[in-house]
Amino acid sequence: MRIGLTGVGRIGAFHAATLHSLPAVDELVLYDFNGEQAASVAAELGAQVVDSEDALLAAGLDGLVIATPTPGHAPMLRKAIAARVPTFCEKPVAATLQESIELTRLAEESDTPVHVGFQRRFDAGYQRVRQAVSDGSLGFIHTIRSHTLDQNPPHASYIPTSGGIFRDCNIHDFDIVRFVSGREVATVYATGGNQGAEFFVEAGDYDTGGAMMTLDSGTVVQISSTRYNGQGHDVRTEVFGSNGSMCVGLDDTLAMVSAEEGVDFPKGPVHTNFMERFLPAYKSELTAFFEVAAGRLESPCTVRDAMEAFRIAEACELSRAAGRPIAMSEVATA
Repeated sequence: MRIGLTGVGRIGAFHAATLHSLPAVDELVLYDFNGEQAASVAAELGAQVVDSEDALLAAGLDGLVIATPTPGHAPMLRKAIAARVPTFCEKPVAATLQESIELTRLAEESDTPVHVGFQRRFDAGYQRVRQAVSDGSLGFIHTIRSHTLDQNPPHASYIPTSGGIFRDCNIHDFDIVRFVSGREVATVYATGGNQGAEFFVEAGDYDTGGAMMTLDSGTVVQISSTRYNGQGHDVRTEVFGSNGSMCVGLDDTLAMVSAEEGVDFPKGPVHTNFMERFLPAYKSELTAFFEVAAGRLESPCTVRDAMEAFRIAEACELSRAAGRPIAMSEVATA
């Protein structure tokens, strides 16, 4: 397959290397507004470079990967849909809810396949929990706890354009709760705090966030996130049912130390970042995208799925500002 990629920053360069390692990719074509950076990545991987997004779309692609900074997602996705190029787009598909709604409608009116990059859906642990919930082996699900805890904060320049901790970080938790439970969020109550660098406050963001949600089934969901989990990178989801409980991320890499005497679990080493933690899932989701692009698989994560996760993040921001629970019926939808 001839695959194009726009954006070779941190996640883009990571995707480029992953694409290069997959047998299905015969040719890789890159574009980035920083031509020197694109040329550097291309030289390392033996890829081709073009000088514009339009040239990329005209390069006879079998599929396109969008990995630009968030403000570039929506414009490029519109172009790709118009050009009828099957597209994999990193989350979020847009920087605002209204634009996400518009793109949902556009994608659903088109027959161009779009797959949105929520890689946790392709993690083996999350897939096992989803199966256990759907087949009823856990009984009724009364509680879900989901954590996204970064070891270190990103660079200060990233935060003002990130969309905030709920849209940038916890949006993965919101998506995976929908994926695992098969249910929709009904209400949200969210808050946040800052004890770290001032650049979070200056950007109107938080370095630590938390939300309590209820699903339309009555399940209680607890969400937490931080940019300062010094013990290591910790992504974990716990699902508690009337017949049993399961946890994703409960292995020797768990970034936690037991306070109990004589307990040597977890043994480590811990993960330090999300790319290391989810490398197999990233490979699986891009492999699935090739099946989507070839017309052999329906999109496993649609633009509507991305919009629903963004709606939950929007509800968190509304709740944080208003200091009260927000019903999802108060948040616009497509």
